Amino acid sequence: MNETFDVVVAGAGPVGLMLACELRLGGAEVLVVERLAEPDMTIKAAAINVPTAQAFYRRGMLPDLLEQQNATVQRIRAAGMVPNAATQRLPIAGHFAGIMLRADEIDFDEPLFAELGPGAEAVLVAQQAIEAILARRAGELGIEIRRGVELTEFDDDGTGVTVRLADGTVRANWLVGCDGGRSTVRKLAGFDFPGLDPEITGHQAVVEMTGAEGLRPGWNTTHTGIYTSGPTPGRILTVELDGPPADRTTPVTAAELQASLRAVSGVPVEITAVHSATRFTDNTRQVTDYRKGRVLLAGDAAHVHSPFGGQGLNLGIGDAVNLGWKLAAVVRGDASVTLLDTYTAERHPVGAWVLEWTRAQVALMRLDQRSKALRKVMTDLLATRDGSTAIFKRISGVLHRYDLGGGHELIGAVAPDIELSDGSRVGAHFADGRAILLDLADSAQLRAIAAPWSDRVRVVTAKPVAPRELSAMLIRPDGCVAWAADCGDRDGLAEALCRWFGDKS
Repeated sequence: MNETFDVVVAGAGPVGLMLACELRLGGAEVLVVERLAEPDMTIKAAAINVPTAQAFYRRGMLPDLLEQQNATVQRIRAAGMVPNAATQRLPIAGHFAGIMLRADEIDFDEPLFAELGPGAEAVLVAQQAIEAILARRAGELGIEIRRGVELTEFDDDGTGVTVRLADGTVRANWLVGCDGGRSTVRKLAGFDFPGLDPEITGHQAVVEMTGAEGLRPGWNTTHTGIYTSGPTPGRILTVELDGPPADRTTPVTAAELQASLRAVSGVPVEITAVHSATRFTDNTRQVTDYRKGRVLLAGDAAHVHSPFGGQGLNLGIGDAVNLGWKLAAVVRGDASVTLLDTYTAERHPVGAWVLEWTRAQVALMRLDQRSKALRKVMTDLLATRDGSTAIFKRISGVLHRYDLGGGHELIGAVAPDIELSDGSRVGAHFADGRAILLDLADSAQLRAIAAPWSDRVRVVTAKPVAPRELSAMLIRPDGCVAWAADCGDRDGLAEALCRWFGDKS
C-alpha cells in the first residue's frame, strides 16, 4: 500500500462527482472509485430544481446546463407537446403525485422567485446529462476516477481509513459513500437506516412500441394504477400498488414492461424494443447520522425514497455542495473536525422532508375510495393559483434554508443573486469555490474585520444596481448566507467568520 489520498469517494454518479469537484476546489486530493466500468445510462430523473441549478451556476457550469435543456426542449416540441415559439414557457411546471401544476397558474411575481438569477432558468436537464457535465469538470480539475473498481472492505482506525479495492489498497484521511441506495459503505460501516418498507412496484423506461395511440399523454390514474406517457417520445412510467417487486435485481424485459403498461392503462400496446428501463419502489429510509468516525454518506447512500418529483438527484447534489467545502476545510487544517457536525445538522432535516413529501405522494396514489377522495381534494386545490404556487415553491426548492440562528432574515437562505454595478451578479463570484464577503457599502471596517481570513474568504466590493437596505453578506462556498447586515451594521461578522472559517485569534 503506497497510495494515499485526503478523501476517497465511493461512487461516480452525480453526487460522487459533484462532491469530488467541490473537494478538489477546496484543495483536497481525491480518488473516486466506481464499480461500474461505464457510466450508468439507465433512465433516471429528467429535471433539476433551483438550488441544484444555482450550484452549477456558481461554479461556472450554467452554459452546459442550458445547452442540455435546449436540446430537451427541442425534442419535446418536436413531439408536439408545446408550440414552437422559442420564448414560450413550457405549460407544465411539475407535478405532485401526478397532479399537474400548470405554469400559467403559478404566481412567479412572489418575492421568493425574485433574484434567483439565471441559474433558475435551467430546469429540464436529465440526470445522465448532469453526470456527463460533472465527469468533464472532474477531468478538468485533474481528479482521478477509477471505473470498474469495487470497494470491498475498509478499516477506520480513528486516524484514517484503509480502503481495500478490487485492484489493491489505498489509504485516506476520509471515506465518503456516494454509492447509492444499496450502499456498500453504509452497510460495512453499520449506519442505522430506519424507515418504511415499500408497498408499490414502479417501472420507468424508454421504449419503442406499437398501439400507443390509445395512451393519454401525461400522468393518468386508472382503476388499476397510474401511468405516464411522454413528454419525450417513448418515455413511459407505470405504478402498481399491490406490493413491491419480488426481485429488483434481474434485468427489466420488454415483456415485463408491456404487461405492466397494459395492466395499468388497459391499452393493448406492444413493446418492440427497450432502450432503457428500471424498476423502483417507495422504500423510504434515512440514516440517523450522516457521519460515523471518518466515514460519511451522501446522496442515496444516506436516504432512499420513491422517485416521484425527481427529488433524489437534487437532494444528493445538495448533500455534496454542503459537505464538500466543509470536508476540504478540515483536510486543509483550516477548520476543526466539529465543522462536520453541521453537515448532518443541516442536511438531515432536508432529507427527512423529502421522505415525507414522497410518502405523501404515494398516499395520494392509492386506489381505495378514501385516498381517491383526498386526491380529488388535492386536484381541486392545485387547480387554484394559491395552491399551485404553494406546491411549486416546495418542489422548486426556493423555500430551502438552514436554521443557522442569527437575526437577519437572509441568514441560512441561499444568497440572492443580486445584480451589481460592475456588470456581474453575486453568483458569478464563486467559481473558485471560496466564500465571499459581499461589501455593498464600500466599508473599510468590514474589510478590516475580514482581512485575517483573506486566504479563505474573498471580499467583493460593489454597489447593487437597485438600491436596497442590505449592506453586506458573508456567503459560504455553498451559496448559503452565514451573516448579513443592513445599514452598515458590523455586529456578528467576526463571530460568523470564526464559526465557519476557523478561529484566527
